[in-house]
Amino acid sequence: MKIRLTIFDETLRDGEQQVGLFFDRETKQALAQLIAQTGVHHLALMPAVHDTEVSLVKSLINQGLGSQIVASTMMGERFIDQSQECGVKTLILFHAISDRLLWLRDPEIRNNPQYQYQTLEEAGNTQLINQIRQRMLDKVLVQLNYAAAKGLKICFAAEDASRADFDFLVECINKFEPYIDHFLLCDTVGILTPETTKFWIRNLLELAPNASLIVHFHNDFGLALENTIQALAAGATGISGTFGGIGERAGNVAIEQVLNGLKLRFGWQVERINYDALAHVSNYLENQGIRANIPFSNEARRYETGIHVKSLLRDRNSYYPFAHGQPEIWFGKCSGASNFQYLFEHYLQQPRSVEEYQQYRDLIKAISIAQKRSFSAEEVLILLGII
Repeated sequence: MKIRLTIFDETLRDGEQQVGLFFDRETKQALAQLIAQTGVHHLALMPAVHDTEVSLVKSLINQGLGSQIVASTMMGERFIDQSQECGVKTLILFHAISDRLLWLRDPEIRNNPQYQYQTLEEAGNTQLINQIRQRMLDKVLVQLNYAAAKGLKICFAAEDASRADFDFLVECINKFEPYIDHFLLCDTVGILTPETTKFWIRNLLELAPNASLIVHFHNDFGLALENTIQALAAGATGISGTFGGIGERAGNVAIEQVLNGLKLRFGWQVERINYDALAHVSNYLENQGIRANIPFSNEARRYETGIHVKSLLRDRNSYYPFAHGQPEIWFGKCSGASNFQYLFEHYLQQPRSVEEYQQYRDLIKAISIAQKRSFSAEEVLILLGII
């Protein structure tokens, strides 16, 4: 039976955030063409990461992939403008939506000496949380209006939706719906189970019946595939994932597993998908030695993306879902100044200035791109001539 689902591919964005994984331009070009041939509806990249991503997006659009290429875009007019200037017609605007991450990201909280070093639990201020939620709503609505006025199609990705307050999540869906084509529900640290996923989606659709809900599930606890299938059976209208399940920590749901799983399990085939072409992407990744990290492995505890490290510095529970072990900070193309704040203030206990952290970030980014790899803390200290 043919069914309609919307498939978002994140292999070249979220997938490449896997620590130690680096796609050079030739690899990205080849993968983009192979992925496009599978018929996935959207192929996401993030121009704001680096000038090389801007060039890649423009090149792929010029090669005829303009109907599939979308830009994953941070909130802010300059980021929206940058994405449009690359030639994309569709954006995925994203923002944290859970109270835990909103607390860490809110500018007024960060700049308030009373709260800037506290976690959400330590503050325990309901009135303040409501104010933070309202500021988030106001900010996002301004950006949605801005992007819509520029004639762009918009999707909204709700980071950490699985840990968000349910009523607030419903409010976001209903308020954003007039501006967007799809609302992406992100299980950012993979905490959902098949049972909770099924009821979560059903309950959301009862209160937002016209919403197009796309699920973007991570695999920290090894449940992303079954969670995704349960979400679709409960009424979700599409998925966001990567080929091979690659991605940060233990990766994302594997697109080819979901599509073939639906076919084998329910006899459902997604319209426009070329099932024969799925294997070509998988074979390419296998021949390149590109594999997702195994859940619960040491590699799955590694973090490189700057915004994640910045949150981890204040709240271990922000992106580290386990009670045991410690997150391991790495350095590379996706690093931010916060990675170097961790390195000097926590690892070495030798604080430096913010300006120095930014200089180190730019240097290591350049080296990472040139050498096509990421670096451990010990390797970075050698590169910087500190040990």
